[in-house]
Amino acid sequence: MPELPEVEVVRRGLYRWVAGRTIDTVEVFHPRAVRRHPGGPEDFALRTAGHLIGPPGRRGKYLWLPLEETGQAVLAHLGMSGQLLVRPDGAPDERHLRARFRFADDLGTELRFVDQRTFGGLSLHDTRGDGLPEAVGHIARPPLDPRFDAEAFQRALRGKRTTVKRALLDQSLISGVGNIYADEALWRARLHHDRPTATLGRDRSLALVDHARDVMSDALAEGGTSFDSLYVNVNGESGYFDRSLDAYGREGAPCRRCDTPIRRVAWMNRSSHFCPRCQPPPRPVRRSDH
Repeated sequence: MPELPEVEVVRRGLYRWVAGRTIDTVEVFHPRAVRRHPGGPEDFALRTAGHLIGPPGRRGKYLWLPLEETGQAVLAHLGMSGQLLVRPDGAPDERHLRARFRFADDLGTELRFVDQRTFGGLSLHDTRGDGLPEAVGHIARPPLDPRFDAEAFQRALRGKRTTVKRALLDQSLISGVGNIYADEALWRARLHHDRPTATLGRDRSLALVDHARDVMSDALAEGGTSFDSLYVNVNGESGYFDRSLDAYGREGAPCRRCDTPIRRVAWMNRSSHFCPRCQPPPRPVRRSDH
């Protein structure tokens, strides 16, 4: 699933190619593409056509296109395989094309939503006074947001009875971090994924935020992480941060710090990748007999 760097790459592409353009017509080719929109495909198409698109926004793994002067926005979640592609008018349709936005200008391009697995989707939502769609108001700020409160995050960690990777994936605490960048941040921080959050002191917690911020900034600079053709930017190009990963996807490869083979273990219907030497598992808690 695309994480913060990948979604931010798409947002920047939309800002360049779509912001400031007026939607002429919208076609929805598969009802699952707008299943989160209560009115269905026809209502979605009717209510979005004719409106000017403002600067695209993003919160964690969600992005949106504000419809100027309406107090609403088209919210997009890419799911496992969703793509927002800018294509020339009249270009052949993609096999998994789910929706098309045509514009009332002569720039010669259109916006397409393509989704092979149909886990992603588009929907129309009211926005708050700060422009955030109400549907994502519960999602925390991402670590790359200048207003992300690292001190509040570390206090929340101390107060939770959970493990550190679970906390990193909790979008109500910190948004945009998924399995890839959680493993990468933990490798950089030398923390095992099952380390209890209550055992982290302030310095370790703040350092973890810094590592999460740094690894996502590094990934963003390289266009995100693409393991296959399912994640691409708006021009259909893949990112190449997969070449720079230190833990995720490197099972059996030597740790770049100590040469110990990277391990992969099953974890919450996912996988966790870590160095057994640099990231030792937490010691079992001894229970008293009394």
